[in-house]
Amino acid sequence: MDTFERSVELAESITGVAREAGLACNALITDMNQPLASAAGNALEVSNAVDFLTGKARDARLEEVTLALAGEMLAITHLAEGRAAGVAKARALLEGGQAADVFARMVAALGGPKDFVDNPEPYLAKAKLTRAVPAPASGDISAIQTREIGLAVVELGGGRRRADDVINPAVGLTELLDLGVEVAAGDPLCVIHADSEAQADAAEAKVLEAYAIGPAPQVSEPVLKIIE
Repeated sequence: MDTFERSVELAESITGVAREAGLACNALITDMNQPLASAAGNALEVSNAVDFLTGKARDARLEEVTLALAGEMLAITHLAEGRAAGVAKARALLEGGQAADVFARMVAALGGPKDFVDNPEPYLAKAKLTRAVPAPASGDISAIQTREIGLAVVELGGGRRRADDVINPAVGLTELLDLGVEVAAGDPLCVIHADSEAQADAAEAKVLEAYAIGPAPQVSEPVLKIIE
């Protein structure tokens, strides 16, 4: 949603309908003023998720929102005694490797490779070229238009403009910098994964539209409000 107020309105509508149907339902309103993870694009996001589950690398904002959602589900289904206990239980399962193990078994049960979590890279599509997007100036990343980041992935062929468009699972963006990070001119804002120079050019233009460099911004917490 484009405003916090409209997000609250939608969340209250969804939770209200669920409760009228007799279902326990809370909603988390999260900050979308920057990407939640450092990767965008199909195979690249899968790789990011596997790294998250195994502990190889975890984007801090993604971790906070994921644990908040898991903790909320455990609490409202009475599998944990309250929100904080739910988050603690989810964190323990993540850190203990059980979450990665369950995901590995899910992949295998759906016909995927049994060693996917241990060795995902051979199974994930790879783009033909990569290119860093250099920061045009020095300063702090003062704003990120997340819609433009999504459109950059579409320019690469990683999203649909029409229902019958074929998605390229290999393309996308990695190493996306967070809001508030200080950069020098020429530092990479992200890395483009593309199948052609023309697609990379179009995606780079979108990334440069998305990132504003200026004074240090006020960075919001990932979870802004819980509707219950």
